[in-house]
Amino acid sequence: MCTHHDDKSKHNLPCLHCQPHSYIRMVQHMIERCILLSMTRDECVKALDHHASILPLVTLTVWRGLQRENKDFFETYGHFVSPRPFLSGYVRRSPRFARRIQ
Repeated sequence: MCTHHDDKSKHNLPCLHCQPHSYIRMVQHMIERCILLSMTRDECVKALDHHASILPLVTLTVWRGLQRENKDFFETYGHFVSPRPFLSGYVRRSPRFARRIQ
């Protein structure tokens, strides 16, 4: 059993210190899920920190490793998830418009 965690931990997740390969693979899998949700790198870092207690430095390091291995994908993905002012303004207005109709 890993001594780096308290006994209150109910999840059987790999530990960065005890199982670094498994831990990094888990973080990579979580990043891939963030990508499927069209999250930016910063959104992914915040989400993993908040929901999975993954240190931002670890997420950024794994993200950079994935970028090195998949340069073309991440270049295209970066354009896909980059902020689009017109589109984001439209999305923000939609719920207000929907409330007026009801």
